[in-house]
Amino acid sequence: MREIILDTETTGLDPLRGDRLVEIGGIELINHFPTGRTYHVYINPERDMPEEAFRVHGLSAEFLADKPRFADLVADFWSFVEDATLVIHNASFDMGFINAELKRTGRQPFPMDRVVDTLAMARRRFPGSPASLDALCSRFGIDNSRRTRHGALLDAELLADVYIELIGGRQASFGLAEAASATRRAARGQAIALQRPVPLAPRLTEEEIRAHAAFILDLGDKAIWYDQLPRPPAEPAALTPR
Repeated sequence: MREIILDTETTGLDPLRGDRLVEIGGIELINHFPTGRTYHVYINPERDMPEEAFRVHGLSAEFLADKPRFADLVADFWSFVEDATLVIHNASFDMGFINAELKRTGRQPFPMDRVVDTLAMARRRFPGSPASLDALCSRFGIDNSRRTRHGALLDAELLADVYIELIGGRQASFGLAEAASATRRAARGQAIALQRPVPLAPRLTEEEIRAHAAFILDLGDKAIWYDQLPRPPAEPAALTPR
């Protein structure tokens, strides 16, 4: 499963009133693990920067003046997110801006049924408690001391840690239940998906295999060994040591 933890910074609160994106940061997860692949861009909003927004993220109009416009980078952005689920804190805000920018470039909006809102997740899990990114970092013991101002990539990194905690903590990412299920399937003689590309060479000799088969036969029909392994062929004489 491919997910993108995404965050944005903007010139204001409402894309329908002319506010624009100025920064996008994304972290790729595969099966809830960071792959090391990230996406980060500053964007020329083609307008001024209100003082209120500047105080939040510190990105001035002068700094952004030589950065690419969204139309110039939309192809790279779309190739990064198109087949993933987006994980966003307060998703309606960020997606409002992202889809407004996509619309300006003539592209279809990103489907909202492939967006996970961690703000909604946190409110369901901790009703009545603060659910801001800072509050969740504090709750889960995540170090956010670098977050003196909002920044899209840093906030995405913090949100990745928060998201893992919201879905059950780091242990959930190890896939222990799936591994146990695979072991049980293997014990029943069923094929499993996770196999070595090149099988290991056999470590048992033919003599050891025959001796072990004979030992199992000596245990009798009610041996608990048969709870885990298939019974040997019904011709004991063929399996006794030579």
